Amino acid sequence: MVYTDVQRRELTIKLVYCGPALSGKTTNLRCLHDALGGRTGTDLFSLATRGDRTLFFDLLPLRLEVQGGFRVRLKLFTVPGQVMHAATRKLVLAGADGVAFVADSQRAKTQQNNESYAEVKANLVTNGVDPATAPIVIQFNKRDLPDIRSDAEIDRIAAKGREPVFRATAIAGAGVVETFLGLARLTWARLDRHHRLHTQFGLSPDNFMERVGALFA
Repeated sequence: MVYTDVQRRELTIKLVYCGPALSGKTTNLRCLHDALGGRTGTDLFSLATRGDRTLFFDLLPLRLEVQGGFRVRLKLFTVPGQVMHAATRKLVLAGADGVAFVADSQRAKTQQNNESYAEVKANLVTNGVDPATAPIVIQFNKRDLPDIRSDAEIDRIAAKGREPVFRATAIAGAGVVETFLGLARLTWARLDRHHRLHTQFGLSPDNFMERVGALFA
């Protein structure tokens, strides 16, 4: 849920990257951090297991200066994909304004993708969010691996749903920024419809995206 701190003159938006274990959620955040070249003003914060898999969450905060001295703060989280951390995923997803679902393009991972996506929708419902209207984008990652879903298959999947679909090879940085920008646009547009952010902060969805896009220039 979008949060406004009037005293600090700050609007905070929470974006969460979900998906099955080892699908590339943390790699997405690392690539975004690298693409920003230190312009976040902070480091990527990560809690990981001994095997370098996300244990709790990764956090990448971004800040934008807007009119009236206000700042828009984007907090990007990932969740652990391992089955044992189901409760943690539900907790991190609470209050999310937008969700990026990172799927593994390998055919062998189809069942894990489906089970993970079903869990995301169930967690959204538990947290009082309607998955049918929530800002969600889907990224098919690991396009560099063998035996993956074809582009035609992904196009058919995209045609069946309302969620924007992106292709990525996060380990090489391909498709990562595009996925993030797609999620940011979708999330701001929905928040603007519900909270009239353009009147409070002088940022239409297009203006907002110009500011966000400039971070990667």
